[in-house]
Amino acid sequence: MSEKAAISKMAKLSKEGMEDTMKEQSLDAVAYPNKAAEHAMAIGGLPIISVPAGYSTSGAPSGISFAGLKGTDAKLIEIAYAFEQATRSNKLNQVHESNTIHYMVEMKMLMALPQDREQRTFDFEEATIADIQAAFAAGRLTSSQLVSYYLRRISSLNPRLRAVIEVNPDALSEAARTDSQRAAGTAVPSPLHGIPVLVKDNIATRDKLNTTSGSLALLGSVVPRDAGVVDRLRRAGAIIIGKASMSEWDNFRSLNVPLGWNPRSGEGQNPYPGADGPCGTSSGSAIAVAANMATVSLATDLDGAISCPASMNSVVGLKPTPGLTSRSGIVPISPRLETVGPMGRTVADTAALLDAIAGFDPLDAEKTMAGKQFIPAGGFVKMLNAEGLKGKRLGILRRPFFNFSKGSVEATTFATHFETMTKKGAILVDIVEMKNLEIMIDQLESGEVTALLAEFKLSVNAYLKQLVSSSVRSLADVIEFNKKHSVEERMEEFGQAIFLASERTNGLGEAEKAAISRMEKLSKEGMEDTMKEQKLDAVVYDSCEADHAMAIGGFPIINVPAGYSSSGAPFGIAFAGLKGSDAKLIEIAYAFEQATNVRKLPPLL
Repeated sequence: MSEKAAISKMAKLSKEGMEDTMKEQSLDAVAYPNKAAEHAMAIGGLPIISVPAGYSTSGAPSGISFAGLKGTDAKLIEIAYAFEQATRSNKLNQVHESNTIHYMVEMKMLMALPQDREQRTFDFEEATIADIQAAFAAGRLTSSQLVSYYLRRISSLNPRLRAVIEVNPDALSEAARTDSQRAAGTAVPSPLHGIPVLVKDNIATRDKLNTTSGSLALLGSVVPRDAGVVDRLRRAGAIIIGKASMSEWDNFRSLNVPLGWNPRSGEGQNPYPGADGPCGTSSGSAIAVAANMATVSLATDLDGAISCPASMNSVVGLKPTPGLTSRSGIVPISPRLETVGPMGRTVADTAALLDAIAGFDPLDAEKTMAGKQFIPAGGFVKMLNAEGLKGKRLGILRRPFFNFSKGSVEATTFATHFETMTKKGAILVDIVEMKNLEIMIDQLESGEVTALLAEFKLSVNAYLKQLVSSSVRSLADVIEFNKKHSVEERMEEFGQAIFLASERTNGLGEAEKAAISRMEKLSKEGMEDTMKEQKLDAVVYDSCEADHAMAIGGFPIINVPAGYSSSGAPFGIAFAGLKGSDAKLIEIAYAFEQATNVRKLPPLL
């Protein structure tokens, strides 16, 4: 073959191969492992960027390559940067070669699916579970298209927002399975069927996703089974789209770590301008829902970890009564107070997700057996009553909360909300003073810190010991890991003072038992007696200001978007009640939401 004929043949092969494939499939790039397709790209003079993807069991590096049409260099850099930030593969991670394929699948999901006409007929932005199910039923949308949309959204926004720590490489295949079930008439009769759910990284999933509580120490560990709530989600037909970022170890490592930071994904960013961070510890769960990177998300809470991020990211967050949802498979702090709850853009979506995860779990038998009694007949969605404020007695915690300057946006907004609630039939009771409130919101004075330090060591040691595989088996091991990986864990800057204090404890001794008794007494004389004496259905406070007081008694809280400051930062309104009043709180919150309709999209997304 002559030289000219060879050149013509290469041009033809490239045209019919790479170029036609890219155009027919509406692709932004192709991905392949290491340098497997280098020769094919070379003959067409096509641009390629290669990024570290992992390491074999022997320690040999492997990469992933992204290639595109001529002139797409800028787009390839954008894709590679997003991949790098989402995976952060380095030698420490010890990612096996097999995981390179998972990363490839993940990136194919993010890049390779064409935007078809059916997708364009459905408005994805702010879509609710009800909207999505209606589109499924009408044949206007499939789960595969829905998952593809969210994966593209994650690819676009996550490098900036850092809300998602990992994407599930099987998300599209799970979506295809639910589409097949729907087509065959075998779909599970659940509102969550075919719905993508983002799960906080301290909630165990027995799949290709890691469960690390944001820590490098748990990267590559293998959990024995799905967490109780994840098992329920799968049985409802939900799709686990990925893991949400979070404050490392639920912010129980050090006093100095920024809320929303972990060494795996960095520091989560609030999608609203003017906001002072995303809050935590369930930061990613809130950010992702706020930015339409998932339909709904799962989070965990002990003390403000749901309601604070919900308030600061303008989403709905419910901290359920401990035991209403299972805590099995959760990287723990305190089994006494820990709970798993839903986040959504609406109260209705939050209630639907709660319905899917609430109920008895033999692996958390004592608490969930007690919690069963709080599940209403017909589920929590039955509490979605637009007139739910009528006749409700709501105690407003005026002091030391709602302390805004006169004429401020916040002061005016809450005054308007109180008028609205009154017009909707609520009876507002000003609580001048709740007994013990100042002590209850002081984590040291209340005894909360004393109890949690001991409970954390006991519970995290038990969690680590039951893992199928892990490089750390105790809190002491984690402390040593952090010392050995001080750069990645930013030890010089943050330290691990809480870990060290917890490691010095020796079970639940007299001091810890006295602290637990003190918290129970404070809660009884404070929240419980106030609620009963005033015959209240709930107490109301701004944002998440009284969360510490509610936390020590294990009281449920629902936080709903309430407004935006002059700088554009969101703030919420919280409704809290006695244990087991979750259904009533949902009714109140839904009626408030329907009467005010506050939430709006982050303006820059």
